Parts: sequence; structure tokens; C-alpha cells
Amino acid sequence: MKTVRRLLYRDIVSSVLFVALAFLSLFYFIDFVDELDDVGSRGRTVGTAVLAAAYELPGHLYELIPIAVLIGSIYALSRMAQSSEFTILRTGGLGPGRALSLLAVLGVVFGAVTFVIGDYIAPWSERESVTLKARFSGGLKVGGAGAWLKEKRSTPEGERSFSINLQGTSSSGALEGIRIFEFDSDGRLVRRIAAPQGQVDGAGTWTLRDAETTRWPLARQIGEPAVQQERSAQLLWQSTLTPAVVAAAVLPVKTMTTAELWRYSAHLSDQAQAAQNHEIRFWKKALYPLACLVMVALALPFAYLHARGGSVSLKVFGGILLGISFVLLNNLAGHIGLLRAWTPWIVAATPSLIYLLLSLAAFTWLVRFR
Repeated sequence: MKTVRRLLYRDIVSSVLFVALAFLSLFYFIDFVDELDDVGSRGRTVGTAVLAAAYELPGHLYELIPIAVLIGSIYALSRMAQSSEFTILRTGGLGPGRALSLLAVLGVVFGAVTFVIGDYIAPWSERESVTLKARFSGGLKVGGAGAWLKEKRSTPEGERSFSINLQGTSSSGALEGIRIFEFDSDGRLVRRIAAPQGQVDGAGTWTLRDAETTRWPLARQIGEPAVQQERSAQLLWQSTLTPAVVAAAVLPVKTMTTAELWRYSAHLSDQAQAAQNHEIRFWKKALYPLACLVMVALALPFAYLHARGGSVSLKVFGGILLGISFVLLNNLAGHIGLLRAWTPWIVAATPSLIYLLLSLAAFTWLVRFR
């Protein structure tokens, strides 16, 4: 059985690596050509374009691994079926259950590789890519009305709620366009702090530079102005918002790991903010490595098709269509689940379960009736 395992694993792994390398080469070329449009502006060079395109590779690899596993497995198994190698293995004692278990182990290994890339390598490369682009573009700007954060806590004046708006970050990593709105327990605005730049440390202390504070006193004395304003060269504002939460609000979602998505979605829920989108993303990222197991299960029925003579290319084409349909269904399920407010883990798990059931049904039918 060691010989059979070695034969299967060697052929499948080499095919998967070849398919992944081919896809990555194509995506790298596309990204590099796209980056060339900005060469010469703001000091960007060809080397910058090469580096920026390279930073995108881990993210592409993370998204492509399940498809590469499907196409590579189909190619390897179809080629073995065409040359009658798989038939000989079946005659020698490789039953359907043993074949499924062998491929399941390989699917788990591919899933572990996907998890490592998606939780460690890809987020790091995405952050480096964002930092590189921010350095040459003068900072990172958040589209629309900027990023919003909320916080509720008790103060000496009573229960307070805060809404913090951030416009982006500078090329040095400092926060830009900071606006802090403070409301009392009745929802009345009592203070507004605006600062062009600031930073937050690990203890949640915000250091705001050139800050302007506007207060609306709730109880005024005769002759006291209705609005009080003051400026400070440096203002310290204490908060429970950590740098990780702030970064999650400002940086793209692709830079977040599974644990960071969980913490940020929990923070949004605690602050009564919409967390459905991040919860769906968390479950999709957590369950995504299992897609590799589904892909090898989808590929196994192709080994039981005994067609000869030039059918491998047709099977590979069918594998490409299956992979594309899985990606489309996975993305579509996320959007529909967000619109219909479905349970996040069900939304994330449904596409994989559907394709797993389809593969097992096809496998059972081929084994019993073919």
C-alpha cells in the first residue's frame, strides 16, 4: 500500500503544483502589467512594480489552491485511468473506500497548506502591499465616508457612547482625518474632537495632534456661551479601542486573519453595529481549507471513467468548469446570505456541502453501476 500511496501522491501533487504555478504565472503577469501604468509617477520604478506584483501572489495562491487541487487531481487520475494504471490498482486491491481515504488524507494536507497561507503568509503580504502602495500614493484613503468605529463606556459624567470617523492613514502609518463624537446616555451630542493626525498605542491611548475640541454644555449658566471651543497642540484621549480593531476598520479585509476577523466581528456585535458581513467572511475563511477535501472528492469519480483516446483534455476542461462554478456559488452564497440575513456559518458551509454530496453521489453511482 505504501507503493500505491507514493504513486498516487506523487502524480497528484506534481500535477497540482504545475497547475498552481501556471495560474500564478498568469496572474503575476497581469498584476505586473497593471502596475506598469504607475511607473514614473511619485517615484515608482520597475522594481516597485515587480515587488508590488510579487506581494499579490500569496493572496492569489490562497484563492487558487482549491481549483488547482481539483484540476491537478482530475488530470492525474484521468491520465492513470486512460493508461489503465488505476484499473490495475483496483485489480490489485485498491477498493473504493481505500481510494477515498487515501485522497482524503491528501485533501487534509492541502487544506492545512491552505490554512497556513491564508492565515499567515497572505495577510502579511497584503499588509506589505498596502504599505508599499501607501508610501508612494501619500497614504491610504478609506473610500466613501471613511471608516467608522463605535464605543460605549462609563465615564465620571455617566454613560457615554462614542462614534469615531477615520479618513485613512498617512505614508508613515499615522491615522488621518480623525473625528470623535461623544454622546450622553440620552443620545445628545456633548463633545466633538477633530484632529488631522493621530496615533493609538497598545493601551488604547490616542495621541491627537493639533486637535480642536468643541463642547455643548448640557447645563449652562447665565453668560456662558452655548458652544465652547479649544485647540490643543497634543491631546490624549483614552479609549478601549486597540490598534488591532482600528487596523481592522481601516485596512482591507484581505489583510485580516481568521482570529482577527472573529475578534472584529465580536467587537461590532458588542457595539451594536452590523457584523453580518464580517461574520460571513470569518466562517468562509475558517471553512475554506475544507474546500480542498471537497475538490479531491470531486476528482475521484474521474478515475472510474474508463474512456480512452484523448479524453483527458475534456475531463480537465470539465474540472475547470466545476472549479469556476464552485467559486461562483461560494461568492454568490455570501452575497445572498448578507442580503437575506441568513446564519453566517450555514452560508459559508452550504457550497462545500453541496459539492461534497454531488461528488459522493457520482462516486457511488460509478462504483455500483459502472
